Amino acid sequence: MKALVVSGGGSKGAFAGGVAQYLMEQKGNAYDMFLGTSTGSLLIPHLAVNDIPKVYDIFTNVSQSTIFSINPFIQRKKDNREYVTINYFNSMLQFIKRKRTFGESKALRKNILKNFTKEEYAKIRATKEDVVVTVSNLSKNRVEYKSIKDFSYEEFCDWIWISCNYIPFMSLATRNGFEYADGGLGCVIPIREAIQRGATEVDAIVLESENLEYNKVLGKNPFSLLISLFGHLLDQVEKSDIALGKLAAKNKNVKLNLYYTPTKLTENSLIFSKRLMVDWWQQGFDYAKAKNENSYAMNDLKTGS
Repeated sequence: MKALVVSGGGSKGAFAGGVAQYLMEQKGNAYDMFLGTSTGSLLIPHLAVNDIPKVYDIFTNVSQSTIFSINPFIQRKKDNREYVTINYFNSMLQFIKRKRTFGESKALRKNILKNFTKEEYAKIRATKEDVVVTVSNLSKNRVEYKSIKDFSYEEFCDWIWISCNYIPFMSLATRNGFEYADGGLGCVIPIREAIQRGATEVDAIVLESENLEYNKVLGKNPFSLLISLFGHLLDQVEKSDIALGKLAAKNKNVKLNLYYTPTKLTENSLIFSKRLMVDWWQQGFDYAKAKNENSYAMNDLKTGS
């Protein structure tokens, strides 16, 4: 059973879309199971119904207004650099309302319901082994995996949304008396979960570079500093997830193919720029193509053909 796993990574999800397009359309990979965290959770339902043009259109046109009903950021551009600053008015409004987050992401939930249809939900349940999204149960301090097989259409759309809620900048959700947030707070890329659910081959798209050394630019305002610190913590979680995934793959003789970003795409994955995301999608496609062509060339050398 073949699984596609996509990590969290905000706007970098466009890169994952390009990789998936190559693997599914050019390489001809047919996946039985799809697992994702955060932005990966947004991608996988559309990949499961094999609608690449639709997911390309969605992911390359995401903007702040697509996600935030109350936006804690103002996105700015200087020369070729795009960055975010604090939206002081909205942040103060949240404090006045005694909210625990700087922003709200209810617009994202509406867009999930708009873009992922009941017909697509039914098609996945009828034709795929599973589609699974990762969420963090903050009340119980644990990671949970929500399968499309276990929930109604509206409930599953809720779990997709919750998987993406990067607190304290987005909504904190309460379900069944428990508080939930972004799955990446506990598991950035659920490789081991895919293996535990029966995958015998896993293609995992990791929205971070593997060994690239660079100096992280720490934020110049409290919000960007928080994002930088959260990014550091999530990097450590991701490394642990990959190590555990590799170990599980080795123990169960599972073929694991890892697709990293070849460069550092962005310091802030909450910056959504059509220009950048179109470029990242193409980078993902080209990277997956080059990686597979190099793999074929190495196999030919080994066999002497």
